[in-house]
Amino acid sequence: HVLGLRAVSVSHEDMPTKAASKAVSKGTKTTPSSTTTSATAKAKALKAKKAVQKGTHTTLKKKIRTSVIFRRPKTLKKKRDPKYPRRSAPRQNKLDQYAIIKHPLTTEAAMKKIEDNNTLVFITDIRASKPQIKLAVKRLYDIDVARVNTLVRPDGQKKAYVRLASDYDALDVANKIGII
Repeated sequence: HVLGLRAVSVSHEDMPTKAASKAVSKGTKTTPSSTTTSATAKAKALKAKKAVQKGTHTTLKKKIRTSVIFRRPKTLKKKRDPKYPRRSAPRQNKLDQYAIIKHPLTTEAAMKKIEDNNTLVFITDIRASKPQIKLAVKRLYDIDVARVNTLVRPDGQKKAYVRLASDYDALDVANKIGII
């Protein structure tokens, strides 16, 4: 402006590329394929530019609900992974063999069972199961048990009929325990 010259703005697109300038300096002509690839690249860039300007706010198709009940979607359920135990020490088993079997029953009916059926009768803890009773008798008296039948008496105590294996005699075991 000062010297009367006009400032000419030259866009980036009008400037020759390095490859084109090298080709001109070597005296070779630029091939039409190189110009078409640059044109497609330019079109691709413009398309990307428009996509960025527009954003991803496209219209979503509304989901058709076929049921009146909304079922909560199944999400990821992770396995528990505690960082420290919630109890300082593991629980102690309160039903050991001494707590399960309270005492043997020494009524006349129980004595008859010992003599006739090879069966011992015990009063046990109300929470004890048949396998627990079987294991407790096995550990306490070192005998094999064939089967266990239980009933809960009207007074709220559990009675266990413990049938011994055929190679054990209930009379001998009763003498060893001290029932007879």
